Amino acid sequence: MTTSTGVGELNDLEELQKRSHPIRGVVALIVGVIGLILAIGLSISFGAADISLGTVWTAVTHFSPELTTHQIIHDIRLPRVLGAALVGASFAVAGAIMQGMTRNPLADSGLLGLNSGAAFMLAVCFAFFPGMPYMFLILWSFIGAGLGVAIVYGIGSLSKGGLTPMRLVLAGAAVSALLGALGEGIALYYRIGQDLAFWYAGGVSGTKWSHLQILSPWILIAMIGALFLSRSITVLSLGEEIAVGLGQRTGVVKVWGMIIVLILAGAAVSVVGAVGFVGLIIPHLTRYIVGHDYRWIIVCSLVYGALLVVLADLVARIINPPYETPIGALIAFIGVPFFLYLARKGGKEL
Repeated sequence: MTTSTGVGELNDLEELQKRSHPIRGVVALIVGVIGLILAIGLSISFGAADISLGTVWTAVTHFSPELTTHQIIHDIRLPRVLGAALVGASFAVAGAIMQGMTRNPLADSGLLGLNSGAAFMLAVCFAFFPGMPYMFLILWSFIGAGLGVAIVYGIGSLSKGGLTPMRLVLAGAAVSALLGALGEGIALYYRIGQDLAFWYAGGVSGTKWSHLQILSPWILIAMIGALFLSRSITVLSLGEEIAVGLGQRTGVVKVWGMIIVLILAGAAVSVVGAVGFVGLIIPHLTRYIVGHDYRWIIVCSLVYGALLVVLADLVARIINPPYETPIGALIAFIGVPFFLYLARKGGKEL
């Protein structure tokens, strides 16, 4: 005999499926991939030395080390653009997972202490372990991201009434400010401000092929894990009680989800620095287009997150040549008003 609770849970799941739009998802994915390819081509083409798209294509398909333009494309611009795409995809997917697991519309790795925790640990590494190999910097970034989110959730859980979205964001802002101040204090005392300026400002200009070779496996594994976890996150987004009633092991899903988020956020910060709002904006945009099925939200967030950061890096290079504008500032120019809009709305869409 089916209980009324079970019927209600199945009705919620059916309602969620009705609110998903797979056709829109396919169209959005195709448009996003085409846009990303075009953005990557333009980003490689524009710079201090403008290079035609035809030359870019030739350098990618038939690389000639004797040609200066091919060397610029292969050694400088291509790893930079691919790094921007990886970073954007990582931040966006991490934000989508966090929003789905916590049902918090304001969840984002930058707002909940992950980015600042990773940046703080990078400051510690530069101060006390100069010359540390990049592989170990990434590992410490993961540890720092975990430290940041642990402190945020620890502070938030002490408040009466539990972890409301706004309390979590307030705790994240406080912890981010604290870890940022500690990192800057370490930079001043040990005179490593110049080394850390890149990470605090946010940019992908220093990305090299060796960085991508180390980062890519981590990010690829985390992305595959996110796709495998996407259906469970869809169910979890209905609410804890409903997910348990449908037979989901919510604790296991949350642990694996947080591991994936830590890997993605830690890897991204080790490349681009403490850039925020990518994981806040993109999941909301994709959710509005494709509905509430996280199998589509995560895939589309991957593509559109990469597109956003690639475009931001392109604008950062052409807005005030020959100087570069920090991409963190450009994305925050969009992200702050969007955050205020969500805070005022109260996140009713989740």
